[in-house]
Amino acid sequence: MASTGKAAAEADYLEFAAARSSALFRIACLLTGDWHLAEDLVQETLGKVYVSWRRVSAADSPSAYADAILVRTFLSYRRKRSSSETPTGALPDHGYAADDPGLRLTLLDGLARLPERDRAVLILRYWEDRSVDEAAEVLRMSPGTVRVRSLRALRRLRRLLGDQLPQLAEC
Repeated sequence: MASTGKAAAEADYLEFAAARSSALFRIACLLTGDWHLAEDLVQETLGKVYVSWRRVSAADSPSAYADAILVRTFLSYRRKRSSSETPTGALPDHGYAADDPGLRLTLLDGLARLPERDRAVLILRYWEDRSVDEAAEVLRMSPGTVRVRSLRALRRLRRLLGDQLPQLAEC
């Protein structure tokens, strides 16, 4: 009997991982700006989800739980001294399905130059379209802190992009 329950739980996890890994990878790419590091973070996240699968699957939203683990894993990685590598600025050879790749690349570059927490707030709030409360829960911040950080991060992003954004938006 116990092996049947374990097999069912493992099948549920595999189904969840297959369905959620592309969204986790997208979030990780936005957070890190590095394709390979994003893959590593997703693998680490899925490993942590697997270890806690009984608790994760019982949560109201296993997807939100996995997203929270991913963001926390990213923030933890950035705090480690071993993460002092700097990206070279070269992008992987793949196409984007965006209407305006110039705008997308400019935004991604601007996001990459923001501090990690600001980047995480903007990605969760505006790219992933999360509510203030959801972002606050994932980031372990108060909703007021998320609002203030969002406002300040948007100002910083606008300053970083300078005159590039209006020109790209008109194209």
